[in-house]
Amino acid sequence: MSSSPIEAVENAVRGALRAAFGGPDQPLDPQVRSSGFADFQSNAALGLAHALGRSPRDIAAALVAALQPRAEIERVEISGPGYLNVWIADEWLSRRIVETPPPNEAVGETVVIDYSSPNVAKQMHVGHLRTTIVGDALARIHEALGNTVIRQNHIGDWGTPFGMLLEHVIDVGGHATGSYTVAQMADLYKASRQRFDLEEGFADRARGRVVKLQSEDAETIAVWQHLVDSSIDYFTETYRVLGVTMQPKDIAGESSYRHELDEIADELTARGLTRVSEGALCVFPDGFTSRRGAPLPLIIRKSDGGYTYAATDLAAIRRRVSAFGASRLLYVVGEPQHVHFMMLFATARAAGWLPETTRAEHVQIGNVLGGDGKILRSRSGETPSLASALVAAVESAEEQLREGDGRVDDEHVRDDARIIGVGALKFADLITHHDAEYVFDIERMLKPQGQTGPYVQYAVMRIKRILARAGEGARRDAVVRIAAPQERVLALRLSDFERAISDAARLSQPHLIAEHLVSVAQLFNEFYDRCPVLKAETPEVRGSRLSLCRLTGVQLVEGLGLLGIDVPTAM
Repeated sequence: MSSSPIEAVENAVRGALRAAFGGPDQPLDPQVRSSGFADFQSNAALGLAHALGRSPRDIAAALVAALQPRAEIERVEISGPGYLNVWIADEWLSRRIVETPPPNEAVGETVVIDYSSPNVAKQMHVGHLRTTIVGDALARIHEALGNTVIRQNHIGDWGTPFGMLLEHVIDVGGHATGSYTVAQMADLYKASRQRFDLEEGFADRARGRVVKLQSEDAETIAVWQHLVDSSIDYFTETYRVLGVTMQPKDIAGESSYRHELDEIADELTARGLTRVSEGALCVFPDGFTSRRGAPLPLIIRKSDGGYTYAATDLAAIRRRVSAFGASRLLYVVGEPQHVHFMMLFATARAAGWLPETTRAEHVQIGNVLGGDGKILRSRSGETPSLASALVAAVESAEEQLREGDGRVDDEHVRDDARIIGVGALKFADLITHHDAEYVFDIERMLKPQGQTGPYVQYAVMRIKRILARAGEGARRDAVVRIAAPQERVLALRLSDFERAISDAARLSQPHLIAEHLVSVAQLFNEFYDRCPVLKAETPEVRGSRLSLCRLTGVQLVEGLGLLGIDVPTAM
């Protein structure tokens, strides 16, 4: 991937440091400044002053001499006690933003991304939105960089909770061949929970049903399979509405590892990593203690012989490294499970299943909050379903479209409302750092100003209208000639797109791309307000500004695409 103009200047300053003083690289503290100030400012001279026993301004003067002349640099000045201010050359910047970048070179990573992970027989709720959206954005970003991406949907489809559900379903005649709606499954689960808590003898039968499930009793497995298949149909439709790239082939639920768990326990024991505590087989990885200071156990097998989520997660790590060849593992999972994953990674490394050449990361996901600042709940006290949130967002977007421009009979209005509504939900999530909490407010998400999806989408619509009005005058081969300060600042921000993408992938922070897009949209609007495009003073300036509009539109669409967000036909 080619470097941005700011990175090119950073490298030039580092080269000048080495040429003038031969010392190690110093912190450069780069900043893209607003119009009228430097594009880049370095504090390197201040950092070297004490070590060299010279004044910062003397050191800065030596750097100025080492930096010029260079094609990418228009001028360099010293300010204050010894700051180095660098301006990028307009002509060089113009060429850089219109050049077709070289093909992305794969960095050779195989990235396995574990995300979404809903539970069978339960509705996906708003909390699943974040793990699904952030994980899918990371998958798209890594693929754009040329990495091999393997999606894994570790759905909850095995274990103790299924005992009571399956026992209830079989009691009410649900063992007949057929499928269930998500609402039916939710009702069945609630009824089974109530019977488990209140009905004498049901809890014991439910525990016995778990044994039958784990021993793969034919009747039990048949009912279980109906529930799994119906749930997968529901998940798949939800992903389609969300515009998420997760497919049924990506599902590798807990059940897919059930035949490997004895082997997991045996290997851990053979390596001397386990010991029995209160009848349970446990690993006590170094460095993990309870609040009282006691060693914290990672339970592999319970005292009743049943395996835990930890055993399944360890089997998943082993498969993802040995079978998939993962060089990087990303777990896009809620923040409360952080200690669990740190213990898993430590255990897997001790067992030899997670080599040092493979990075394992918990991409922590913060909570979704209601207007009261607490974890979002519906009036019934439950977390609202994802389907209800999607419906509300799309309906609000459709209402705005119909009221805004009278598109009552427009056949595309529903499609546009879906694109705007779903995009607003996704962008509100992705503009937030993944481990931070945010307030779920559909009205705010849909506003066409501020750090919102509609604001960025509207900038694309404005550009499309400008280019449509220009018609044949919007030549694709027009040269960009940067003159006005607003053109320059916009061009600088456009030139930083590739770095935003690479940083988002390196740090697992898709909000860096979302923030970049908001900044580009803001700077474009400032450019459009101050620099006439269609009524520019000369044909050359008109052509240049139309090209800058086109480049901006292409980047906004591409950036939204990396976040899994489409652009409507009109707003």
